[in-house]
Amino acid sequence: MNQHTGEADLADTEVVRIARDLIRMDTSNHGPGKAEGEAEATDYCRALLEEAGLRCQVFEAGKDRTNLVARWPGRDPGLPALMVHGHLDVVPADPADWSVDPFGGEVRDGMLWGRGAVDMKGTDAMILASVREAIRRGEQPRRDIVLCLFADEESGCAHGSAWLVDEHPHLFEGVGNAISEVGGYSVDIAGRRAYLLQTGEKGALWAKLTAEGTAGHGSQLHDDNALVRLAEAVGRIGRTTWPVTLTDTTAELLERVRLLAGLPLGTDPSRIAEAAGFGARFIKPSLQNVVNVTMFNGGYKANVVPERAGAVLDVRCLPGHRDAVLDRIRGLAGPGVRVDVETDLPALENPFDGDLVGRIAETLRRHDPDAEVLPYLLPAGTDNKPLSRLGIRGFGFAPLRLPADLDFPSLFHGVDERVPLDSLVFGREVLTDLLLGY
Repeated sequence: MNQHTGEADLADTEVVRIARDLIRMDTSNHGPGKAEGEAEATDYCRALLEEAGLRCQVFEAGKDRTNLVARWPGRDPGLPALMVHGHLDVVPADPADWSVDPFGGEVRDGMLWGRGAVDMKGTDAMILASVREAIRRGEQPRRDIVLCLFADEESGCAHGSAWLVDEHPHLFEGVGNAISEVGGYSVDIAGRRAYLLQTGEKGALWAKLTAEGTAGHGSQLHDDNALVRLAEAVGRIGRTTWPVTLTDTTAELLERVRLLAGLPLGTDPSRIAEAAGFGARFIKPSLQNVVNVTMFNGGYKANVVPERAGAVLDVRCLPGHRDAVLDRIRGLAGPGVRVDVETDLPALENPFDGDLVGRIAETLRRHDPDAEVLPYLLPAGTDNKPLSRLGIRGFGFAPLRLPADLDFPSLFHGVDERVPLDSLVFGREVLTDLLLGY
């Protein structure tokens, strides 16, 4: 089969067709309370699941902020249910920056291109195609599978998983574990393919700095300038170095990577992380707390010293470090600068053991016999954070066997986001086996 025919065949698979359809629906989430297209995408997914014979429920957290929940009954209802979830919103994309239409769902060079191909409409398609394929074959999972497609993940989950957890917790009764995005993809370590199973996430805090001073005319002398006070605080915070601190997850990951890469004992943690190739983009920031200044604003006219000025921090905390990190930020901000936490999502860390982890490793090796499966701590966050309030253990497992030369982590929220077609097909096959066998 030549390359062109192979690409055409892959593009015609159900998982690719679904991903392509979803990408062509612009579901951009522009920030708190402002999103589009989620209801259209929910209706599309609902039709696919109902066509397969599943009963779906749709819950609206706000106008067109829709969330879909369906339960696929298992053979043994006494087993804890498994939740499989995704989100339908994406971050915005500026077409001027892209080499393709970000909402065109173009197939080119063996890949599907477009906003959401990686985060996370490709995974949504894998979930939908897996369920539909198993039902077409007349198969049934061992345990109940709770399928959820959420709104608003890209803006803190307030209209999605967090809202459902608060308003409709009964939907998740009996759920023990959950799987979703940003885990299960492969990286190359010294020529060996390893899959990073996401067993935890750093906490996410979005904090606002507010500095106050004395307003006045720009021609006068001012020793109480809010903008200067804020700039000094931002400078101190932005220049602060946070030490490497290993959690149970990152300590185990680094040791496994060290052995695979043949590095000596005592190798610097950052050097070990770099041995994971492109995976280092996610691994290195998981080794320490990270604080970035992301917004800075103040003033309204060139000749007016403003009374107040503000900035926003994106704070990613290691498990158990939230309070200490906030205390240090407040100390660095200094007098006259208030620190208010506006979004507060918890850190998670699950042990790299248990029946689900074992079944994931077993399933992966059935499809890729040489696979190594490693735990890792995601430096960002997913809908697993709100779900953890119900005692649900969340893992990141969207299985993708990737080319060793593809910088996959850089494609999350990136320009020219894309995913290999054969990776989607591989992921659908692995996921189907896992849902039926676990």
